[in-house]
Amino acid sequence: MVYFKFPFNEKLFSTDENTDESTVQFKSFDENLKIEFHGKIIERQSLEIDSEKFYETLKSGDPQIFKEETKEEYLEKLQNLIQIIKDKNLPKVVLSRRKIRENYKIDPEKSFENLCKAYPNAFRYIFFKNGICWIGAFSELLGKYSKSDGSFETMSLAGTLPVSDAWTEKEIEEQKPVSQYIKNILENFSDELKISETYDHISGNIKHLRTDFEAKIQRKDLDKIIHELHPTPAVCGIPKDICKTIISNFEKYPRELYSGYIRIETESEIHFYVNLRCARIFENSVHAFVGGGVTSQSNPEKEWQETELKSHAIFNNLTIIKKGI
Repeated sequence: MVYFKFPFNEKLFSTDENTDESTVQFKSFDENLKIEFHGKIIERQSLEIDSEKFYETLKSGDPQIFKEETKEEYLEKLQNLIQIIKDKNLPKVVLSRRKIRENYKIDPEKSFENLCKAYPNAFRYIFFKNGICWIGAFSELLGKYSKSDGSFETMSLAGTLPVSDAWTEKEIEEQKPVSQYIKNILENFSDELKISETYDHISGNIKHLRTDFEAKIQRKDLDKIIHELHPTPAVCGIPKDICKTIISNFEKYPRELYSGYIRIETESEIHFYVNLRCARIFENSVHAFVGGGVTSQSNPEKEWQETELKSHAIFNNLTIIKKGI
C-alpha cells in the first residue's frame, strides 16, 4: 500500500493495483534499491490502515546493528570532514545520520495526518510493502515534467536555519553551487531556461534558500536529466563522485531510501521528489534520517543542532502508541 498527497493539494492518492504499470517508485540514494507500486493512480477518501495488523508484519530494527551515534562521535566526525573539505578545497559535502527512538511505536494513520497538516507545501507519503514502511514529508522537487508541452521544472534548495534566524554567508555560499550545478545540467538539454531569484522557502519550523528553474526539454531526455541531477549537491555535495566516496567512508549506516527520490507518473505529468525529512518505521523503533551540508566554514556544534532541528520536524508530528523509558 502507498498513500500520498502532492504539494498544496489535500487530495489523498494511492494506486488501484489493477495493472502492471509501475506508477509509483521509491529509489534509494545509491539507486540500487527500488520499491514499486503498480496500477493507475486513484483518489482515496481516507487511509485504511489497521495499526495492530500493521505492526505484526513490520521488520525489526536490530539495536545491535543500528546504534545511534552520540553527539561526541558526530562532532568528531564533522571536525575530520571539515579538515578534508579544506585540504581538498571542496565546496560542500552532505553528511547524514540516523536519529533512533527505541521501543517506540506510532499510529501510522494519525502520524501521516499530522505531517499533512504541518507541511501543506510538501509531498507527503506513507507506504508499506514486504515488511518495510517509510513515512515522510518534504518539498524539494527533483523534477516535474509536463507530457503536454514538454516543460520541466526543478529547484535548488539548500541552507537551513530556524525560521526566525537571519541568513549568514555560510548558508548563502552553500546554496550557490547547488544552483550552478542545476543550471549547468539543464543548459545541456534546453535552449529555453528560466531561473528565478533566490528566496526563502518555509518548511515547518525551518527555512531554506530556494531558486526555481524551468526549461523546455525532450521526453527522451527526461531520465537522463534525472540521472544527472541525482544526487544533487543538496543531498550529496560537489564534486558528486568524490563526495559519494567520502559519504560512504564517513556515514555509519546506509542511507537506504533517505535522500533518494520518489517518481510518480500521472496521466499528464511525471513528478520526482527528493526523499528528505523522512523516517523508516520498524516493529520496535523509528529511525529518522537527518543531515546537512558541510563546508569549510561549518561549525560542528551548529551542524549538530541543525540535524537535531530536522529530527524534530519528523518526531514532533508522530502520534505515539508506545514509548520506551
